[in-house]
Amino acid sequence: MKEYRTQMEAAKKGIVTPQMETVAKKEKVEISYLLDMMATGQIVIPANVNHQALSAEGIGKGLKTKMNVNLGISGDKKDYDIEMQKVKMAIDYGCEAIMDLSNYGKTNRFRKELISMSPAMIGTVPMYDAIGYLDKDLLEITTKDFLEVVRVHASEGVDFQTIHAGINRRAVETFKRQGRLMNIVSRGGSLLFAWMEMTGNENPFYEYYDEVLDILREYDVTISLGDALRPGCIRDSTDAGQIAELIELGNLTKRAWEKDVQVMVEGPGHMAMNEIAANMTIQKRMCHGAPFYVLGPLVTDIAPGYDHITSAIGGAIAAANGADFLCYVTPAEHLRLPDVDDVKEGIIATKIAAHAADIAKGIKGAREWDDHMSAARHKLDWEEMFQYAIDPEKARRYYNSVPLEERHTCSMCGKMCAVRTTNMILEGEKVEFCSEK
Repeated sequence: MKEYRTQMEAAKKGIVTPQMETVAKKEKVEISYLLDMMATGQIVIPANVNHQALSAEGIGKGLKTKMNVNLGISGDKKDYDIEMQKVKMAIDYGCEAIMDLSNYGKTNRFRKELISMSPAMIGTVPMYDAIGYLDKDLLEITTKDFLEVVRVHASEGVDFQTIHAGINRRAVETFKRQGRLMNIVSRGGSLLFAWMEMTGNENPFYEYYDEVLDILREYDVTISLGDALRPGCIRDSTDAGQIAELIELGNLTKRAWEKDVQVMVEGPGHMAMNEIAANMTIQKRMCHGAPFYVLGPLVTDIAPGYDHITSAIGGAIAAANGADFLCYVTPAEHLRLPDVDDVKEGIIATKIAAHAADIAKGIKGAREWDDHMSAARHKLDWEEMFQYAIDPEKARRYYNSVPLEERHTCSMCGKMCAVRTTNMILEGEKVEFCSEK
């Protein structure tokens, strides 16, 4: 009989799992460090027992910043082939997690295919799927129904689930008193808020939290505690509603750990740059060091079409100050379901943010990548530069787009390239620009 049910339980017992060995090798950290951090909840390895294709990843203190890509079928764009193209692109670019946010029809077709082939972690938000899966209107859904969807997703092999358990009646009262410019912008949070207001009942994920944890523990699903009251504009950031929910999430984190369920905590949202560092500190303190998973934060509200940039700015600051997991944002944010090109732009922007933060945090091996690129630039070795580029195809295409007199320089500086000039002088050569051939 297996000696542990979850990765956290194994860590508490000092048992090294195959997933831990994989993560230790990828991250170049000692197994003893992983065991200590996982036993105290500061690192998680989302790894559903039924996700056979998974290549395990660790999220948390001292590890590389990880990235999630949101995909899924919607009522207005229900093309499974295109969504699978996005999945393959995300995997090719090394994204560590994919969240299936499908909210139309019988979504398990796409989800099962995704789980069967993806080495990346798979996450879902059961609340999104409840209406389509159950074929019921919101008011008709019961607590038992909500729990059924959680179990279905867990049994199919989902590695982490976003559960909006913190938006209980106390947090809702605080939100109402606050008065917001943008109210609730979390899709799952708004649905739960509506259900609570229409029925007069407590949030079922909060009221029956122990039952939720029992389901997740059975399949070793990591709970990602959703921030239903995250700010949807910079005016609403760090307000009473956001903090009230965060207090609840801290308590829910400890309750999950008592049942050996791994926990991540989700965070803002939209937030001015000067508030980000403080928010990371507050979350880590209130949620006892649990890994922090942030959407953005978007640092300004005026850039539709460019929100992959506003998000990358905030994500880099957040991760440098303690966030562990970044959710990508595409140029299509606030405008439409992203197409394949949007997905690529979002992935690249978020990878840049995550890597820049890892350098700032001193993550082992992060700076080596940049050093390799710098060495290639020093030699003006373009093929090697393309090899180390975060997007080799684009770098090569840009370089080749202008005919060059000399292939060892680029069309920006030509023979006046500073690197070329300095190399020639240090090698004892004479630099000339105007002499006759």
